[in-house]
Formats: sequence, structure tokens, C-alpha cells
Amino acid sequence: MTLDIGRPAPDFTLTDQHGQQVTLSSMHGAKSVVVLFYPFAFSGICTGELGAIRDDMQTFHNDDVELLALSCDHMFSLRAYADRDGLDFPLLSDFWPHGAVSRAYGVFDDQAGAATRGTFLVDRDGLLRWRVVNPIGVARDLDDLRRALTDLQT
Repeated sequence: MTLDIGRPAPDFTLTDQHGQQVTLSSMHGAKSVVVLFYPFAFSGICTGELGAIRDDMQTFHNDDVELLALSCDHMFSLRAYADRDGLDFPLLSDFWPHGAVSRAYGVFDDQAGAATRGTFLVDRDGLLRWRVVNPIGVARDLDDLRRALTDLQT
């Protein structure tokens, strides 16, 4: 399934690493949202990517942009991961029904039982404005996301 640019992004409500529910549509009108799928907590590439985002938080999580990072890991695993690596942005659990949101965004890998590296930019109106999907073993280029965020703001 491929989502069309300019169309509404699939809404979802998931639990973050602190047990709080987060709903994408609750941010409509207030912020643009980066919906960032990653395969596995504690894995090498994912840890590198999320660490790079943590180290440049003012770009990805600020007054204009909300960052939501999603994986199919359980909430308790995400809490341990966030605590270990100092990830203080929402890590959302797409654990059950397993991968339902990943499937809605067309990034669930049935063979791996996990999301691929999908990155989606949703504007304040809830419309999909940008996307890129990388295979599980290929790190995303965060500079591409930075440019997409800049283009959305201008």
C-alpha cells in the first residue's frame, strides 16, 4: 500500500513508552508531525538514527513539529530503550494488534514482523506532505527529512 501525497494520513492512537496514549489527529491544527517508523529498539542502525535525532532535537521536535517514532516493540521495551539512550521524545508501540499502524502506512515487513524505515511528514491539516521508505537494513538520510521540514515551513 502506498499513501498518496496530499491525502489525509491514516490516523492512529498508540501508547508511548510512559503508558500514555498519543493520537495523531490530536495534533491537527497545532503542529506538523514526523511519523518515523523504525524496525527494532536496541538494534544498531535504529539506535544510531534515534540518537542522531536526539542530538538535533530542535529540528525534529519543537514548537512547529512533533516527532512520533513508532516500532512494533512492546511499551516496556520502549521504556527501557528510551531510558538507556536518553530518548525523551515519544516512542510509540505498534505492538498490538501487531503492526496495525505500520500496515496502514504500508511499511510492515511480514517476514521480519517489524516496520521498515518509513518516514512520513504530516502537515498541520493532517495531510501527507512527504514520505520516504528504506528497507530495514538501510539507514535513512536525516538530511532529506531536514530539507522536507524546511520546505514545509516555507
